[in-house]
Amino acid sequence: MSVLSDRDIRAALEDGRVRIEPYDAHDLQPSSVDLHLDRSFRVFRNNRYAFIDVRAPQPDLTELLTIADDEPFILHPGEFVLGQTNEWVELPNDLVARLEGKSSLGRLGLLIHSTAGYVDPGWKGNLTLELSNVANLPIALYYGMRIGQISFFRMSSPVDRPYGSPELGSKYQGQSEPTASAFHRDFDAGRVTEDPPRS
Repeated sequence: MSVLSDRDIRAALEDGRVRIEPYDAHDLQPSSVDLHLDRSFRVFRNNRYAFIDVRAPQPDLTELLTIADDEPFILHPGEFVLGQTNEWVELPNDLVARLEGKSSLGRLGLLIHSTAGYVDPGWKGNLTLELSNVANLPIALYYGMRIGQISFFRMSSPVDRPYGSPELGSKYQGQSEPTASAFHRDFDAGRVTEDPPRS
């Protein structure tokens, strides 16, 4: 696997193999593209359920909030919310991508993902951000600010089943807002490991 350089990223964008919308050439870095924060956030409501049950749909666990262009979203210490990139991203079947936070924001205590930094080949959609404040002061977030960077890796060969293939049960293909967890669907689809029968 090799990391795409700025010239390779530029070529992939120009020939349409990678799509980032909107895209500004000023966001192209030596081996990544800067992405920006959208205005929508999904916040957790701890007064609606006694606990998070990963086996059950809990539609009221989170609430979608939207901020105005110049309005700050205040992320408090220890708080966890879902956000998303302003950019829609599409990948071909022979590239994977990594979403990472900006160093300058990490130095303030802002984390942009817990585990969702990996973007599969064939992905289409806005990228959900798992935003955490590990500082001891609130952090103000603004629509349009640079929130992370995406880098691209060329695979040894194109995948047979890209993300979104019907047999994979891809949960988030085509998402256009911060999307709550759909992990409970794994139980419905029988994708949970069970103990083998005992004799």
